[in-house]
Amino acid sequence: MDVLEAIKMRRSIRNFTGEILSEELVYSIIESGRLAPSAGNRQPSRFVVVWDREKIREIAKASMRFLSKAGVVIIGAADPKSSPKWYPVDLAIAFDHMVLTAQAQGLGTCWIGAFNEEEIKKILGMPKEVNIVAMLGIGYPKMIPNPTSRKKMEEIAFRDEWNNPYTQHK
Repeated sequence: MDVLEAIKMRRSIRNFTGEILSEELVYSIIESGRLAPSAGNRQPSRFVVVWDREKIREIAKASMRFLSKAGVVIIGAADPKSSPKWYPVDLAIAFDHMVLTAQAQGLGTCWIGAFNEEEIKKILGMPKEVNIVAMLGIGYPKMIPNPTSRKKMEEIAFRDEWNNPYTQHK
């Protein structure tokens, strides 16, 4: 699957089968995040890959219940001192690489921004100075939702100046 096809097919999956993912699949997903660009090549992103079913259930209670059926949950964190202005953007880029890699491998993902950070840190023994930016539930989708609507190109992109809608020139 090429990148644009993966982007077109991607959906937020909130209903996983609960099937455990192979080490090989998860490693390739983490590798794509590791290779993501970052501001000044500081590489502030850190990933806690949670396989343990009990810990996943605890994380689901401290965030989104549907995560309890994810194959793995990846916690994306960084020390804010590593790149004070850019660490959340750097982590978002890494997560997007991971999402597209998972999609290309037939997996579903859901990006999670609503969670009890202190509770998650406690569950995983994470240091106080690290900030959790987001979490990613990954697994085999039980159901794939229909695509959501998107704005038209000319509503979001402009050619050369603000009020000149971008259209494809032939």
